[in-house]
Amino acid sequence: MTALSRALRAWRAVENRWRSCPPAARETSRIMVLVALLALGTLIVYVTGGTRYAYPYLMLIPVLLAGAWYTWRGSLLVALMAGLLMAAIPLSVASGETQAALNWVIRLCLYLAIGAFAGCLFERLRQSHLEAERASRTDPRAGLPNEIALEAELSRLLKAPQRLDGRSTGVILIRIEDVSEIMEALGADACDDLVLAINRRLVRLGPNLLGCYRVSGAELALLLWPVGLDELNRIAARVIELGEDNLVALGVPLRAQLVLGSALHKSPDDTPGGLVREARIAMLAATEKQRSHCHFQTAFARRGVQNIKLIARVRRSLARGEFELHYQPKLRLVDGKVTGYEGLIRWRDEQGNLIPPGLFMPKVENTTLIAPVTRFVAAEACRFAMTQDKRVSINFSVRNLLDDALLEELGEHVRQSGMEPSRLEVEITESALVHDLFAAKRALERIRSCGIRVSIDDFGTGFSSFEYLRHLPLTGLKIDRAFVEGLEHDRRARKLMACLIDVGHALDLEVTAEGVETQEQHRLLREMGCNQAQGFLYSKALSAEEVLAWHRERERPSHNQVSALSCRGAPSEE
Repeated sequence: MTALSRALRAWRAVENRWRSCPPAARETSRIMVLVALLALGTLIVYVTGGTRYAYPYLMLIPVLLAGAWYTWRGSLLVALMAGLLMAAIPLSVASGETQAALNWVIRLCLYLAIGAFAGCLFERLRQSHLEAERASRTDPRAGLPNEIALEAELSRLLKAPQRLDGRSTGVILIRIEDVSEIMEALGADACDDLVLAINRRLVRLGPNLLGCYRVSGAELALLLWPVGLDELNRIAARVIELGEDNLVALGVPLRAQLVLGSALHKSPDDTPGGLVREARIAMLAATEKQRSHCHFQTAFARRGVQNIKLIARVRRSLARGEFELHYQPKLRLVDGKVTGYEGLIRWRDEQGNLIPPGLFMPKVENTTLIAPVTRFVAAEACRFAMTQDKRVSINFSVRNLLDDALLEELGEHVRQSGMEPSRLEVEITESALVHDLFAAKRALERIRSCGIRVSIDDFGTGFSSFEYLRHLPLTGLKIDRAFVEGLEHDRRARKLMACLIDVGHALDLEVTAEGVETQEQHRLLREMGCNQAQGFLYSKALSAEEVLAWHRERERPSHNQVSALSCRGAPSEE
């Protein structure tokens, strides 16, 4: 098997080298081979005694080979030449006996018949191969060339000599962002029809456009040559404008939300797959940055690799127990008493340094890894809640809300710990509710049915309407730090804050302000009737032992006045 593999690799290497030869050189080589085989066959027949023996059938070899290379036209021509060469050789070379006319005519007809059959057979095989290759390079639903065709054309362009004016081959990858909504409303045929409608508009982009390719159900690729970076950006801008126009699919006017990523051939080491990959990385960067178009930058690729490595490290660190929960106190503004803590995850690396959650949690939240991370947080929060009589709150992401198994485990944690369920609070950001308000409502109802409290985090920065608050089983809301910042200097900020507090109280919700950093902010929030506050004015997030020590120190008589409060340590990410 190894020897066969080596032989196949050697044959492929020869075939690739053959294909890389110029067409004229290949044709000359084929003709020389056919002439050599005809001459060699004629010589063998003559040396072996003449046409009386079976050796004339050696002449069928060049006939069949000509059929493979030139189909029936080539095989008939070579068959005719072979028949005439055999007619010129005597029946017996030794005696000089000539052939009867009927003898060589019959042989000639046999050569022609076999040549015609072989040529037609090879013609049919070639057509079948071309049809299969054409099908493999065509999207079956839209009829557009696909990614295989794109890479083949890119390969040809990248091998061509580069221009001296700095312009080269460019790729723009286009994704229809709202394709799922279109398919849900109108079906898959509407998506295909929309792609064709976009393609019809794209052909107007000018002579630089070599082709439009469908590389997936919702993605199109534009191949451009020759283009520079400025031209590429101008063409991308025109494509984005195209999405703003009404596009008709199945007779329904649609507006497509397009996101673009582009890449430009710069290095001799560029490959077709690499150029398409760069365009896709740029497109994903545009989605992440909420922009319509991004051109590829090396930093995008580095960040992608770093994200993959980071996620792998998170998995290992969870297994090794390198994560821990820190707790930031929440204070009741009326009397300054500690009412609870917010549990915030921290990651301690092998050197003992804390990695800020802002460096890993946004990436973890977009993967299935958020489930085991949240399980760890919930277990640690319940364990901490059992050590003292204060409430502990934890954060839930969108994926957490849609994870039935996790919601079940959360209730099980509370039951097994034996703690009062109301001493655990789940904080949900407003943005988590945007995806599916109905599903979020069901999830929150399940949480509340266990007796666990539910609060809206970062309130005021998500929904444009607060009407949803009436329909969710909430117990509290936390006003985002953006409304607390500058509260003591901005009269309009104070009016807005008072309005947000009134909204919470009108719905019988416990209102918490986060990000409190000055005594004046503390005073203003207390006067406005805000229930709770947390921030660096009181304490940063501390380990379980440290926060309990902080609490004991605070309860001493000499530390029971709010005016004595000060920031604990340098600010760090919450």
